[in-house]
Amino acid sequence: MEVITTIAAARATLDEVRARGETVGFVPTMGALHDGHGALVERAAAERDVVAVSVFVNPLQFGAGEDLERYPRPFERDVALAGRLGAGLVFAPGVDEMYPGPLVTTVSVGGPLGSVLEGAHRPGHLDGVATVVAKLFNVAGPSRMYFGEKDWQQLCVVRRLAADLSFPVEVIGVPTVREPDGLALSSRNVHLTPDQRAAAPRLSQALGAGRDSIAAGSRDPAHVEAIMAGRLEPFELDYAVVVDAATLTRVDPLRGELRLLVAARLGATRLIDNIGVVAP
Repeated sequence: MEVITTIAAARATLDEVRARGETVGFVPTMGALHDGHGALVERAAAERDVVAVSVFVNPLQFGAGEDLERYPRPFERDVALAGRLGAGLVFAPGVDEMYPGPLVTTVSVGGPLGSVLEGAHRPGHLDGVATVVAKLFNVAGPSRMYFGEKDWQQLCVVRRLAADLSFPVEVIGVPTVREPDGLALSSRNVHLTPDQRAAAPRLSQALGAGRDSIAAGSRDPAHVEAIMAGRLEPFELDYAVVVDAATLTRVDPLRGELRLLVAARLGATRLIDNIGVVAP
């Protein structure tokens, strides 16, 4: 396991890997690794010769009043876990390394992918994600990069980013990992109080209720969304929607590959979740 803190050293190391004829898998994270990240690293290790994991809490994707300062940073634990899972390199730059001066060039996410859901509720968040991922694409070079499906909108944005700007990176989505009671794993789950943790599985239950409604024949998006929202009444709900899985646009009547997405707050902690469903 090698820990590298500079862009130049990370890029040189991964170039050396490719020069030996080996392939690169890259897993971008903000640290506080859990089994969801573990699934990404294990998938990358199964498919690629060398796996790099980045650990960088990106300030650009946090808005005013969000939890940047309280975001967990157990760095030594993260490095040890990444190594046990099969990573050979941890790229852990500081903020000054990633953004060495006033940032005047950023990546902006346009269209429905950038303006709805997280784009509407967290202004600037997706632009911050796209900007840091574009930088990581350039650090990683030709590779496969692995993202979790739990952040479905982010995955859609990253796929479009790679395609639109012709990065030599193949974006791989990995299914969400859940607790036995259905709660999607998240680094923010550690902030939940015991009562909030007991209530949190309602997010996945709401998604399941929406999926079951579609399976039972409902093709009215408003009806499906009302069912999901009804399961989340005790929460501070940001959204509960069903949209086209690729474009995140509303489909009425429901048809084809769809994604059900929810976002809600439990106290000071904001959680998101989603599942896919096909409406014939």
